[in-house]
Amino acid sequence: MSQSPSSRPTACLALADGTVFYGRGFGATGQTVAELCFNTAMTGYQEIMTDPSYAGQVVTFTFPHIGNVGVTPEDDETADPVAAGMVVKWDPTAPSNWRAAGTLTDWLARRGRIAIGGVDTRRLTRAIRQQGAPHVALAHDPEGNFDIAALVEAARAFPGLEGRDLARDVTCAQSYRWDEMRWRWPEGYRPQDEARHRVVAVDYGAKRNILRCLASAGCEVTVLPATATAEEVLAHDPDGVFLSNGPGDPAATGDYAVPMIREVLERDLPVFGICLGHQMLALALGARTVKMNHGHHGANHPVKDLETGKVEITSMNHGFAVDGQTLPEGVAETHVSLFDGSNCGIRVAGRPVYSVQYHPEASPGPQDSYYLFERFAADMAARKAAPAG
Repeated sequence: MSQSPSSRPTACLALADGTVFYGRGFGATGQTVAELCFNTAMTGYQEIMTDPSYAGQVVTFTFPHIGNVGVTPEDDETADPVAAGMVVKWDPTAPSNWRAAGTLTDWLARRGRIAIGGVDTRRLTRAIRQQGAPHVALAHDPEGNFDIAALVEAARAFPGLEGRDLARDVTCAQSYRWDEMRWRWPEGYRPQDEARHRVVAVDYGAKRNILRCLASAGCEVTVLPATATAEEVLAHDPDGVFLSNGPGDPAATGDYAVPMIREVLERDLPVFGICLGHQMLALALGARTVKMNHGHHGANHPVKDLETGKVEITSMNHGFAVDGQTLPEGVAETHVSLFDGSNCGIRVAGRPVYSVQYHPEASPGPQDSYYLFERFAADMAARKAAPAG
């Protein structure tokens, strides 16, 4: 089946099952193949498109007003967009925001990302929820020339995300220092003025605002590539180790990440993980991960802290999850999703080792989850204050 617009389409989205959505293309021209997901956030489209966790995915935005505040370099989570493309209901309008430094359409075109507007995103989202995240081919041609059979075949040939290590594709090429803190009115982003703890952040696809939150918590942050060994991590004599977010199948990334984490866990160091870092820590501790039907992508996900009873409104972006039923003895489930009960946090009993599935730096609460960065800093301070021996 297909959805045909009243005027000649300049873009189309072909699903592996043969369904085709037509619309109006904007941004770059060409063709891309990926997994299709949907995101329910009402703001943050630029941050979403530049989140490395979206590698290998085209994002359907359920909120129709995409592009209305333009773009600004300050909102990039990494140097370039990582999501393969975007699907929206309405074409982007001229931006109306004092921070806008350009339009979404031009920004996508410069960065080589394809987008399609005029799509029935409600229908598309229902299909994703019911059938699971499909493989798709997204094409933009100003002349409207599409080989539908070839696009459907390209979607069917997409290998999917299971079994794929995408962290290698988005990690940094070499180590670097980070000292920029969170945005604050009226100064904006400021350099760190007081570092109290040395932290090594392992970059599986780290978002800049996570690093800013670490810096704002008093951390002197050294970022290492995803493939860093335990020897390379410990050579920096860190007070704590942070495991970042990232894309792909955690079991595949775990082939090289899990041995490193297990060796680091032999040291008495605070360890904190987010998103893929949460999954990496769980695998290192002996748990398993599973592919979700359509994942969690949005800024309105309620998560319950089982230790305090507090409910946090969180931002999420993951298509895999830790299987809470496989957590070994001595590892407690600390947070769960109130949407579906899936695991959203763990902690090692009696040790400052923990992680969460959601993004505490993304601020949908707006500050419900900042305590995690403060806890990490407090644990490092407590370790340094403890008597030797």
